[in-house]
Amino acid sequence: MAVSALALAYGIQLPVQSQSTLYTERWETEAGPEDLVAVARAVDRAGFAYLAVCDHVAVPRRLAPAMSTVWYDPVATLAHLAAVTERVRLLSHVAVVGLRHPLLTAKQYATLDHLSGGRLILGVGAGHVREEFEAVGADFERRGAVLDETIDALRAALGPEEFPEHHGKLYDFAGLGQRPRPAQPHVPLWVGGSSPAAVRRAALKGDGWLPQGDPRERLPAQIDRIRRLRADRGPAGPFTVGAITEPLYVGRAGWEVGRRTLTGAPEEIAASLRAYRAMGVDQIQVRFRSRSRSELIEQVEAFGAEVAPRLS
Repeated sequence: MAVSALALAYGIQLPVQSQSTLYTERWETEAGPEDLVAVARAVDRAGFAYLAVCDHVAVPRRLAPAMSTVWYDPVATLAHLAAVTERVRLLSHVAVVGLRHPLLTAKQYATLDHLSGGRLILGVGAGHVREEFEAVGADFERRGAVLDETIDALRAALGPEEFPEHHGKLYDFAGLGQRPRPAQPHVPLWVGGSSPAAVRRAALKGDGWLPQGDPRERLPAQIDRIRRLRADRGPAGPFTVGAITEPLYVGRAGWEVGRRTLTGAPEEIAASLRAYRAMGVDQIQVRFRSRSRSELIEQVEAFGAEVAPRLS
């Protein structure tokens, strides 16, 4: 995703497809594919840079009351939404790629990029659910090291070569062809997480950083560390710094939206969000409070029409 020197790009984690109690609105529990499609189309029309979906293969019973077991598969979901949208980019936020062999991941996401005309942003993360790793035979204890090598393997497997090659400690492949190739010559790879290891991984291996809910006051130090790491021994090229904003509600809600929610007139919200750009953030991920699909779509439209033009 190209980001100008002045504009603050904005994307959204879609509702319905993941239903953790941390952020799910009540109406989402009874919603389905038609609601997801309607919101995605509204996001596309409103000029959002990307829409995002999450990844969990299976949620253990001990975590289900908090996380729920509703987690749509990211590749299937993004492919479905690619077919009903036109320009918005498609982000996995984040794919737990250590659960799968990198050639399998590459096959799925290369096909998605090909089918969507080059709209993929591959967001990756280490994961945190032990039982999920154990169920598929993946290494939970060494998931950080696995992710490090998987990123290298994916760089090769999502590149231009029909027969990609990677020789590492965990994965070794050559002479195995995969087509179709991605439509993009370079699929952006954003690294998620806010631990010291995740920030380092993003700086040294990624094209962007997806923090895991860092509050505003913590972001400047994190961004400064990324800049220093990249200046010292990081790769050259553009790098996209992200942030997840507070919950938003454009206008006066007339109902209890929570004390952390950023609400008010469009200019008030835009002024607050511009502070992210001032600290070095390139793209913000937003989520709106809502009581129904129609209210969420109204919020998406209001943000695109009235707040976004004030973000530059």
